[in-house]
Amino acid sequence: MSQVLPQYQHLRPLAVVSCSTPDDVANGLAWSRESGIHLTPRGGGHCFAGRSSTTGIVLDLGPMNDVSVHDGLATIGAGATLAEVYAGLDRHGLTLPAGCGPTVGIAGLTLGGGLGLLGRRYGLTSDRLRAAEVVLPDGRTVRCSDDLEPDLFWALRGAGGGQFGVVTALTFEPVPAEPTTRFLLTWPRVRAAEVLARWQEITPDAPDELSANLKISAREVTLFGAGAPDDFLDLAPATADVSTLPYLELKQSFDDLGDLEGQVTSRSHFFRRPIPADVLPDAPGQELNFTPMGGAYNRTRSTATAFVHRNERFLVEHVSTDADWVHRTWTALHEHSSGGVYPNFPDLFLEDPLRAYHGENLQRLQEIKRHYDPDGLLRFPQSL
Repeated sequence: MSQVLPQYQHLRPLAVVSCSTPDDVANGLAWSRESGIHLTPRGGGHCFAGRSSTTGIVLDLGPMNDVSVHDGLATIGAGATLAEVYAGLDRHGLTLPAGCGPTVGIAGLTLGGGLGLLGRRYGLTSDRLRAAEVVLPDGRTVRCSDDLEPDLFWALRGAGGGQFGVVTALTFEPVPAEPTTRFLLTWPRVRAAEVLARWQEITPDAPDELSANLKISAREVTLFGAGAPDDFLDLAPATADVSTLPYLELKQSFDDLGDLEGQVTSRSHFFRRPIPADVLPDAPGQELNFTPMGGAYNRTRSTATAFVHRNERFLVEHVSTDADWVHRTWTALHEHSSGGVYPNFPDLFLEDPLRAYHGENLQRLQEIKRHYDPDGLLRFPQSL
């Protein structure tokens, strides 16, 4: 069975349905309908809000992990992890713009948007989605695309995680897996404000080929990503590792970059303007992670798919084993944010979560929810 985050490992499901086919999923949904027992699908099991865990029925999609390529399109089972996706596509010289966590599930990542090192060049993971196979709450299996069940397909690209149906397969238009420049630069923690100021000035407006992520921890400042980091080398980093690698190797090199382990709290928000240096928080045992937006992310209209956050400059994630620190620093920075929150980083402490996740797309999403799941079979805290 796929893993879950440490803070949810105490939850014990009544039953786990290991799903190898859409029929297995349909049978699990039927059992939930008839019994009234809560049901949740699980791909990778990485949901920050524990939506892939329950004391009811877990539909474990892990066995549905095939990766195949035909006529330029990649069809991927909803149980595949990113490690399986990257390895399967690399055999064809292809990849997807997606994240670095090898055990993260492709389904959850895609259905909430999907950010990654190639995103400023090619867009969200969900922007590469061309079709999906979905088992609806009434047990029917449908295929959706721009031409088939178009409202459902629209909703799946940014708000689809376990709300409208259970996705069992995804069809993508992949991108070339080309040798790429990989960089990892570090500075002492005392240089954080200086490096952040440069990062905010340059990275969101940089050429699409540059994706530079910034991590500020208690020990140091780390800039890592893909492309040419020339605009940062004159800041005299303490260490600088720049090399050109096959893209699969580049992704694998960032698998274990995070410092924090165990039960952590995470909150995030989007920004459209710079964060003043004098409000940059400082505390031990914490991480601030900055992800650049702009580029191809922002060249899609905010209403073209359910993912509404198309006018942002960057995303900030607060991560710590100290929950009080996360809440305190999130509150301190939030007045400078746009108010939007990345759907793949769900936050149980938000006052108006649905508006934060979905913005102007919320009303249409609620209408689609009523159409495809009128009885609310697929539900969780903060669901539509």
